[in-house]
Amino acid sequence: MSASDELEVGGHGNFMATYIIIGGDGKQYGPITGDDLRKWISEGRLNAQSLAKEETDTEWRPLSTLPEFADVFSAAPPPLNSAGIGTRDEALRLVKGPAITLKVTAIIGLVCVVLGFVFNIATLTGHSFIPQQQMSDPQMQKFFNSFGGGFGIVQDIIGGVIGVIVLIGAGKMQRLESFQFAMTAAIVAMIPCISPCCFLGLPFGILALTVLSKPEVKSHFS
Repeated sequence: MSASDELEVGGHGNFMATYIIIGGDGKQYGPITGDDLRKWISEGRLNAQSLAKEETDTEWRPLSTLPEFADVFSAAPPPLNSAGIGTRDEALRLVKGPAITLKVTAIIGLVCVVLGFVFNIATLTGHSFIPQQQMSDPQMQKFFNSFGGGFGIVQDIIGGVIGVIVLIGAGKMQRLESFQFAMTAAIVAMIPCISPCCFLGLPFGILALTVLSKPEVKSHFS
């Protein structure tokens, strides 16, 4: 508790003080009334493990063991860890949806890469998918075959690498492993013409980045 909290306690001198508590800084505060103590619990200044005692008592006890405050903690939200961050199970729940959408994006992209690779190999070997009569200029036909074949294969290789990166990164994100790899996968998925599904990866990448930036998620990555 801060010095301002100590002043706040002092302002209750006209009330019947019944409790003394030990703050998170290890210092004693009080005496304070039961109503003030309840208020501090609701504001997060105290928790179930905070030590307290009645003013006339000699024994320090966790607040959760004092029967007069049992109703406060029975209605309290799920406990936080010592760093004030949510549990690992909660973090796993938060990353599950974004990780799955990135996986789907990567898988669709990889399927498209395979189909494109087959198409471009066929084009290089002279098996054009465009009827000759639709390409009146032989030079244009030659240019198309060269561009669609060789350049297309290079694009397929790059797309395959990107798709694998996103797929692996999504898996690590779902398991809360390698935060930097998961972030890289989310960023790559957002880049148009590089993302496995082009513009489709943009909203999924943004969603993943938003979840990864949450302290209650980031703190649980190994």
